[in-house]
Amino acid sequence: MKKIIFALAVLISQFVAQAQIKTPQASPRAAVNQMVGLTEVELNYSRPGAKGRPVFGNLVPFGKLWRTGANENTTVSFSDDVIIDGKTLKKGKYALYTVPRIESWDIIFYTTTDNWGLPEQFNEANVALKTTVKEEALSKPVESLTISVSGLETNSAFLEIFWENSYVALKFEVPTQKTAMASIEKVLAGPTANDYYSAANFLYQSNNDLAKSLVYVNKSLELSKDKPFWFLRLKSLIQAKQGDKSGAIETAKLSLEAAEEAKNQDYVKMNKDSIAEWSKK
Repeated sequence: MKKIIFALAVLISQFVAQAQIKTPQASPRAAVNQMVGLTEVELNYSRPGAKGRPVFGNLVPFGKLWRTGANENTTVSFSDDVIIDGKTLKKGKYALYTVPRIESWDIIFYTTTDNWGLPEQFNEANVALKTTVKEEALSKPVESLTISVSGLETNSAFLEIFWENSYVALKFEVPTQKTAMASIEKVLAGPTANDYYSAANFLYQSNNDLAKSLVYVNKSLELSKDKPFWFLRLKSLIQAKQGDKSGAIETAKLSLEAAEEAKNQDYVKMNKDSIAEWSKK
């Protein structure tokens, strides 16, 4: 009987552990992913509803810090530095806090994002950027808090907040021109030394085209000022595989010297071992 009771207890505990009651959240989560120019903007927040309650000045008091949502932090992240009100906000993820007032709102980007709601102790040192925007009255009330990225331009957009009869919009500028020009210049400048090294290493490892692999590794060495020991090591291996043992030894000696200077004992040993092997008649 005891065994039966124990078995039943185990089965019940497993059932309870696996069974999870699912109910809708009072303030459902929402996520917004938006490209603005070449900058990725991501919003994560919970959407409380008015549900017949007066919101601003009551549920959300005027003049006090508000979590700008419900539950855990409302967050916004930027993949590049952005400009807000003439000030730079560094790329990264921020908690979004606000201070609603009748005619204007303070918008605060806070570096700590793991609070449930408001921080226990608000720290001004964690304020990455703070600015004030005008509040506008909506003719038609919005039932659920809505935060969006709209007014998309190549170099800017607006972070918008709607709820009840209130609307605020914060303009931010993105570095589209700078990012695009950097990409253009990089591509037009041609492959880098690392690009040629990666191509050479792939061809060597895959035994695909040793002649072309040697061309690429030589190109990587031409483009690199310091002639890295791992570049030279790869060249020596290619030369050895092609049957050019004397050339491989000379290149390995250069790699050995550079590795010793860098105090990289792994490459020192590998080069010494290879030189000894290739020197055998």
